[in-house]
Amino acid sequence: MKHNIFRSLTGYQYVVIAICFLCNMLDGMDVLIISYAAPAIAEAWRLSPEELGVIFSSGLIGMSVGAVFLAPFADKLGRKPMMLLAPLIMGISIFLTSYAHSINQLMLLRFISGIGIGIMMATTASITAEYSPKETRGFWVSFVVAGYPVGAVITGLVSFSIIDNYGWEHLFKIAGIASLIVLPIIAIYLKEPTIEKTTSEPNKIAVNSLFEKQYRLNTILLWTALFLCFTTLYFLLNWIPKLASDAGLSAKLAIYSGTIFNFGAIVGIPIQGWLSTRFGLNKTVGNLLIITSVFLATFGFFKESDLMIVNLFLIGFGIQAGFVGLYAIAASLYHARIRTTGVGWAVGLGRIGGIIGPVLGGVLVGFGFGMMESFIAFALPVFIAGILTLRIKYELK
Repeated sequence: MKHNIFRSLTGYQYVVIAICFLCNMLDGMDVLIISYAAPAIAEAWRLSPEELGVIFSSGLIGMSVGAVFLAPFADKLGRKPMMLLAPLIMGISIFLTSYAHSINQLMLLRFISGIGIGIMMATTASITAEYSPKETRGFWVSFVVAGYPVGAVITGLVSFSIIDNYGWEHLFKIAGIASLIVLPIIAIYLKEPTIEKTTSEPNKIAVNSLFEKQYRLNTILLWTALFLCFTTLYFLLNWIPKLASDAGLSAKLAIYSGTIFNFGAIVGIPIQGWLSTRFGLNKTVGNLLIITSVFLATFGFFKESDLMIVNLFLIGFGIQAGFVGLYAIAASLYHARIRTTGVGWAVGLGRIGGIIGPVLGGVLVGFGFGMMESFIAFALPVFIAGILTLRIKYELK
């Protein structure tokens, strides 16, 4: 059924959506900043690909911890307190990253910033779902999470100039300050949503509820699909600039290759949300992921031509639009009383794949894999994720 996406929203609903979009922009900036700075850090510290992979994954471990163990407290304590905690953790730890002088310090600070990022992503998806009409919820959750690649693209566009003129440390100082600026905006303008309580223990964080009969199969399918998507997505997000640099591109063009990948997401995510309102979330997302696996597997055919850039754009379009669609499915699948728990656990456990992806990428690069071989290796998990997503069945809650 077709729905008017914009007509049914009030002015305050637009305010909430704008705040959540901004927060996800900061998430995108804070996640991808390490990949944009990676070539400069690797050169300055003489890091191996395997060491870079571990640094990338330390942030993802923090994101899993934040999403699984802290974000669910939004179902108990409220959405707003967790929305305030997330940028506080992110801002301080990312600013302090500029003073890191060893791999261990960098890993620790990336882990701490990841905790804040994990809280933020799960909570913004939940609060957007609660403030948007259920008929167009998939579009608005997807739209809000689209702030993530917007932040990544903006960061990519300015990173080279900042690193070239001031050093990679200055990039982290700017990002840390930017993350803290959002705090007063959340404090002043965001109101706690009213959630209908349907249980005698409304303040209990019921992880077991995700495996009740009506949720069990969908939960397993969703977690597995997210695990597979995270594995490929975070390999691509973290390694595209470095692989492009190894392939002979200049530092500037290597960073821009990652930017093009994320620009594909900016275009793809709203289109995915629009298509989902017409054809259903699981059908749209599942088919997008299957098509993207084809682009990954055939990347080598375009390696020596200008179409390589087009292919990177299309891969970014499909993998990130599909990935964000899985967020929207998670936010629509569960009742509001356990929604942040459902989103947090799905995303947090899915991030185990995100932790594996960059490390596996480092191992493959260490073995001599280039972009073409690596993309072929990561096409299969995307294809399987698409098939699993098509099997998810649910009614809007």
